[in-house]
Amino acid sequence: MTAERTIISPATGGDLARQVDTLLAGVDAEPWGQVTASVYETARLAALAPWLPGHAQRLRWLRDGQRADGGWGPPGGYAVVPTLSATDALLAAGGGRAARRGLEFLGRLMHGARPIPDTPAADLIVPVLVERIAERTGTRLPLPSGIDGARLAALRRRLASGAPVPPKLLHALEVLGDAARRAPGARPAGPGTIGASPAATAAWLGERPAAPDPYLAAAARRHGGPVPVATPITVFERAWVLGGLARAGVGFTAPPGLVASLTAGWGPAGTAAGPGLPADADTTAVVLFTLAELGHDADPGVLQHYDTGEFFCTWPGEDGFSVTTNAHVLDAFGIFGHREIAERITQWLCLRQESDGCWRDRWHASPYYATACCVLALSRFGRGPAVSAAVGRAARWVAATQRPDGSWGRWQGTAEETAYAVQVLLAAGAGTDLDRAGRYLAGPHPPDLPMWHDKDLYAPHAIVRGAVLTARHLLEHRRN
Repeated sequence: MTAERTIISPATGGDLARQVDTLLAGVDAEPWGQVTASVYETARLAALAPWLPGHAQRLRWLRDGQRADGGWGPPGGYAVVPTLSATDALLAAGGGRAARRGLEFLGRLMHGARPIPDTPAADLIVPVLVERIAERTGTRLPLPSGIDGARLAALRRRLASGAPVPPKLLHALEVLGDAARRAPGARPAGPGTIGASPAATAAWLGERPAAPDPYLAAAARRHGGPVPVATPITVFERAWVLGGLARAGVGFTAPPGLVASLTAGWGPAGTAAGPGLPADADTTAVVLFTLAELGHDADPGVLQHYDTGEFFCTWPGEDGFSVTTNAHVLDAFGIFGHREIAERITQWLCLRQESDGCWRDRWHASPYYATACCVLALSRFGRGPAVSAAVGRAARWVAATQRPDGSWGRWQGTAEETAYAVQVLLAAGAGTDLDRAGRYLAGPHPPDLPMWHDKDLYAPHAIVRGAVLTARHLLEHRRN
């Protein structure tokens, strides 16, 4: 499982081939991953570790990133978590105009207790930050619909009894406040991280360490002060990049050791997205699929650990489900020829399709990502008239939502979402004119828009770039 393999594709050449080589060289050179800085995580680090070098830069970055309306982050309910975090951090640093504007915005945004998007740990993060802001200002903001603080209270009772921290909570350990300090069951992993999270690591340290913490210092230094919401994300980034390119037949030679790194942390439950995170079905499935595409033997049986009998959970005990995780599970079982499980997941995915023809998911804000994951898996490994109908409905939805400039996007046209839309249409064999999309993808684009779900939204640059290059390759191949 460790040998490298070159995929040969005569349809990829010239400038596109050089860009693929540059992408892979960057992935190899940046094992922590290439992601945007996070408002939520940067603000938690500012509040928890003002002693960490780069504190002034973090506060300045937060102030500079405030929107004209006083909020932070994407539109609507996605603004709740980053705005709560940034406002609290600025209040902890002495308040000021930005903190006051943040409070005013939160008062308007949270009025009426509307529900917020299903982002990780939101039902813990929001009550904690509402408490913090109330302690600092005397202002008690309303909780969004569906969040009542009950899970937070139950978790506090559990930990007060001496129980260890559940592994899936380590990524958001900072919600425990003082109880996070050297919490039972939390141990640094990889480069010294708790839960692949700067905020969780700072909360676990609890106070200024006698010597500089190398993980926190490195995480902050990479962005000049601000920090990502998750780092390192080594396996996640590498699997999604390599798997996407390989699926499309893009020609590349992986740098030595890049493929082998996908299984460096393999265990009985598969692998995690990065050091400090628990193993999950999503990352494990994409790694298995990628290995198979690259000609390596592997056993998808490890995914049985996540089988609920109806669908596959992202991790045991997950609240709800993910259609993209199950699409990736279909890829993994399908490519290894496990028809019985592949057919069960095929039926489940078809039942999860929205009435307009798209799919939506808990790991990405854009339905174009979820729809691409499902269509690529179903069109290759699904069978029967229900699959054909589902793929056709998805293609019609995509074709009907293209923007005048040739792009696609939930909030605005983006190269990432356009790449997913192109892949859906080509996988479905749709006769849509894609020339405008090709020109859009080949031209200059706005910066990557954070749309991937974590404690707040982020953009994994290398994964986005890989998706764009894959779509451009597929368009060139179609013309040739």
